[in-house]
Amino acid sequence: MRVVGQFVTVIVLLLFLTACEANTNSEGCNAPECLVYGLTLNVSGIDPHINRSTELGIVLRNVYDTLIYRHPETNEFVAGLAESWEISEDGLIYDFALRNDVTFHDGTPFNADAVAANFARIFDDNVASQRSRFLLGPVSSYQVVDEFTFRVTMREPFTPLLDSLSQVYLGIASPTALAEFQDDQLRYQFHQVGTGPFEFVEYLPEDRIVIRRNPNYSWGPSFYDTVGSVQEIEFRFFRDAATRLIALENGDAQIMGELLPTDARSLANNPNINLLPVSIPGQPLQFYFNTQQAPTDNLSVRQALIYAINRAAVVDAVYGGFSPVAWGPISTATQFYNRGVVNVYAYNLDQARNLLADVGYSDTDGDSILDLDGEPLRIKLIQPPWGFVPEVVQFVQDQWQSLGIQVEVEQVPGFVALLSAAAEDDYNLVSFDQPSLDPYILSQAFLSDSDDNWARYANTELDSVLIQASQESDPEERRLLYGRAQAIIMEQALILPVRDYTNLNAATANVSGLVYDAYGWFPLLYGVSVEAN
Repeated sequence: MRVVGQFVTVIVLLLFLTACEANTNSEGCNAPECLVYGLTLNVSGIDPHINRSTELGIVLRNVYDTLIYRHPETNEFVAGLAESWEISEDGLIYDFALRNDVTFHDGTPFNADAVAANFARIFDDNVASQRSRFLLGPVSSYQVVDEFTFRVTMREPFTPLLDSLSQVYLGIASPTALAEFQDDQLRYQFHQVGTGPFEFVEYLPEDRIVIRRNPNYSWGPSFYDTVGSVQEIEFRFFRDAATRLIALENGDAQIMGELLPTDARSLANNPNINLLPVSIPGQPLQFYFNTQQAPTDNLSVRQALIYAINRAAVVDAVYGGFSPVAWGPISTATQFYNRGVVNVYAYNLDQARNLLADVGYSDTDGDSILDLDGEPLRIKLIQPPWGFVPEVVQFVQDQWQSLGIQVEVEQVPGFVALLSAAAEDDYNLVSFDQPSLDPYILSQAFLSDSDDNWARYANTELDSVLIQASQESDPEERRLLYGRAQAIIMEQALILPVRDYTNLNAATANVSGLVYDAYGWFPLLYGVSVEAN
């Protein structure tokens, strides 16, 4: 699932009009200098320090460099804007030796002061940062040691820090540009300045985003070993999934994400388009159970609801066999995945019926709906529009109703509406998930005091395990701790996992050099070339 940041609609429309007035890009986008990349979701904001959509990362991974990168093949940490780093023996102090040959797209020199300006913005409550602030964990302070040395001090050990600093949401922006828009943070998304291989040109909401190759770029990570021919990339929105393959076939786009599974399958014998499926680490497509709302406040009811879903049939029907069934709170592509959760809630209608009967549910009035003390067994589910969730919900609804469970579906149009609906706490299930290579994402989802604890679940053992796992430096110990966390989450039936994400990307056959980063969603476009037809 891809989530979008929160902005006021009126303000965005005004900014859209302003951007349109400034638009000077009227020429077509033609190979080999230019390619069109298809985006699939309108976002209401693409500022990496404020918003948290994956759609913004698809674009901005190529505009911003990060202090550290993960190698896209090995997942190992490699130098980025930081040439090297040292961690104190107690795990509390991180010293980053920065490159001294980097310049932002606006000519501002990169140095420790620039990094400090980015940290200051992320920790500024007025900016209302979301994912970026979470990624920095228990930072106590940060300081400029000298022109090219930056220090971060933690309140407690925090092993995921290097992974966090590798993510686009902590991309380093020009301090000059940040200062220019300090009093109008919403406008910065239209004037972003990084140090990456491409420069930000324009953003027209619901129309396009354009980036252009940075001719001075010479400081990329080690895996940027081949310079592509593409000089400009135009990202266009293809919201209707049925139009995406057509756009590739007609030459309206050269790269596209999130194809329909039926369209992806049809490409098996198509020499003109290459299918590029990418497994996405992090949380699977899932539904949180609200443990504070009847009837899902009852563990047996939650367990019965999981047993009653034939997930293999759902995944096969909706995703055409391209996505594996999910069994736990993180996907198999995520570090420290616990295979012990596999088949724990395998489809078992008899078990579901027995659990509900043990609670006291039966059909006392012959209306084919289970009830308890005269109250029908009714489930309310909040359904967002992305990731083929509506199609999944239809199967879930049908399977539960066949068991005698009423299902009320509340459809929401986007993430802002999803937040609003969830805040009312009037739901039994809600779909929400985020990508992440490090299972630290579980802290955001399941710590008792987390704003994103949509299961509304509090457990001191789970809190303790998650906190220890984020502090532990030994990989094997982290594996054991995160394994226990996954076991607790499923023992308590806090989620209904459905499928591990596989993004069905495709590119026309004349595209070469396309690589996706370690986090799955984000293309590395530095080496992309397109042959003219």
